[in-house]
This record gives sequence, structure tokens and C-alpha cells, in this order.
Amino acid sequence: MKTILVVDDKSSVRMLLQEYLGEQGFRVVPAVNGREAVYTARHEKPDLILLDLMMPEMDGYAFLKLYRQ
Repeated sequence: MKTILVVDDKSSVRMLLQEYLGEQGFRVVPAVNGREAVYTARHEKPDLILLDLMMPEMDGYAFLKLYRQ
């Protein structure tokens, strides 16, 4: 089963994507912000990351920069 990390600060978006992608047979791992996403991505090793670029604390661009290191 393929794993998708969904990173968004809006719970409604996370829940919608989690429900839809789960119905399509994907394992969905949610993260609320960039900091949580870095930890989750390093431990879960997702096949795909759906990332909101505009988030408080750590935005999507900062996440990508840190994740690539």
C-alpha cells in the first residue's frame, strides 16, 4: 500500500484528503505543520507528499528546504 503524507494547517482539508485518498486505497498520514511533517516524513518514508505552501510556524518552502538536507 502506498503512503501519502498530507501536510496542511486546515483540518478540513486534511480530513477531506484523508477520506478521499483512503477510499482510493492509499494509507494517508496527516501532519498539521511543517515541523510535524519533517518528523513524520523521516519516520514514515511516504511515497508522495501533498504540501500546503502557506502555513504558520514553518511554511511549505521551509519544510522542503529542511527535508532535502
